[in-house]
Amino acid sequence: MNIHFISIGGAVMHNMAIALHKKGYKITGSDDEIYEPAKSRLEKYGLLPTKMGWDVNNITPNLDAIILGMHARKDNPEMLKALELGLKIYSFPEYMYEQTKDKIRIIVGGSHGKTTTTAMILHVLQKCNIEFDYLVGSILEGFETMVGLSNTSKIAVFEGDEYLTSALDLRPKFHVYKANVGIITGIAWDHINVFPTFENYVEQFKIFVEALPENGSIIYSNNDPEVEKLIDSANIKAEKIPYVTPNFEVKNGVVYIKPNQTEVALKFFGTHNLQNMMAAKHACKAAGVSEEQFYEAIQSFKGTAKRLETLYESSNSLIIRDFAHAPSKLKATVNAVRELNPERKLIAVYELHTFSSLNKDFLPQYHNSMQAADVKAVLFSKHALEMKKMPMLNEVEVAAGFGNDVKVFTDKNELSKFIKSHYTQTENLLLMSSGTFDGMDLNFNQ
Repeated sequence: MNIHFISIGGAVMHNMAIALHKKGYKITGSDDEIYEPAKSRLEKYGLLPTKMGWDVNNITPNLDAIILGMHARKDNPEMLKALELGLKIYSFPEYMYEQTKDKIRIIVGGSHGKTTTTAMILHVLQKCNIEFDYLVGSILEGFETMVGLSNTSKIAVFEGDEYLTSALDLRPKFHVYKANVGIITGIAWDHINVFPTFENYVEQFKIFVEALPENGSIIYSNNDPEVEKLIDSANIKAEKIPYVTPNFEVKNGVVYIKPNQTEVALKFFGTHNLQNMMAAKHACKAAGVSEEQFYEAIQSFKGTAKRLETLYESSNSLIIRDFAHAPSKLKATVNAVRELNPERKLIAVYELHTFSSLNKDFLPQYHNSMQAADVKAVLFSKHALEMKKMPMLNEVEVAAGFGNDVKVFTDKNELSKFIKSHYTQTENLLLMSSGTFDGMDLNFNQ
């Protein structure tokens, strides 16, 4: 198979290119710019384009398929040439389905917890020596790539993002995967730039669950009222499998659960992660894993990069980084760190980075989302707003959106000074962003 990637440098795109290269396909690609770590990883496998930019000469009739990245514009010259030649153009979700259409596909959907739940499933299946294909939104310990494809596996586990598929396909990605087993971890409005109303956003999950086959199943959070409402109102043919937070206890900063009267210590924490674990348990059961095998394997799961990731730990302090960006994720993450050490002072810092979070009309959704913290700060970059061509915010409206006890910054250096004035290495410091805090140095323990 000869396959050309348009926008090969994307986070998932370059991982898919490597996965297909390992499968024996001939891969070429192009992009206008490629950053690390994608650049080095593509170079390692001889897949890095020799020059940056688009070249219609890359598109020839002998190509079996074109895979189009989400960041390719509608006027991309290579894409237009492919259309002119009548070549088959896939988005990466379409091609992931193409590769796994004869397998049982477990698709993890939801407004939050998708990456962690998917990672938990992959960790357990790997521990149980069950072969699988996969797609996950983070590099995981024990996995070289975020995408894995094989000729012999019978199961595929995908993180099912509800964001749009490509410039040519405006369906949410998780519709394209055609799940056999679906998971919904929670529903909380996100991606306001694509789904302008909450009702429009929820409709995407309704389409997802109603498309599940009669011999399939939907695993869903019974702790989330919006999910319960959806399940009750939707016309679902598949088996319904609800889950709730298991009983747990926190002792000396370690979470313990007691399945089948046996105490199990976990290496992760937070009520939302315990809920994610229950979703993963039911998904693993569908893949042939017993309950006993699941709890044996999950004990060694440590979490994923940038999802409640510990940057520093001492006997009386933690610095934790998290990818949280939507209001529900923010609240769940702050509450999780508070649960872990309820007696310890908590400093929570958040960067507005996504289109939704930087939208003035969306800001009220964040109200009281950081309430469990003792000290609260929010950063937004005026440069980021300019780059996204969005209306400028001001500190007053951001503070009003979050609540008046939140300190708002537009300068990373001022934010850094503020953090250092409060963090004395006897508190927990929580840093939340899907970006980089505008390049701020996060080594506050030094």
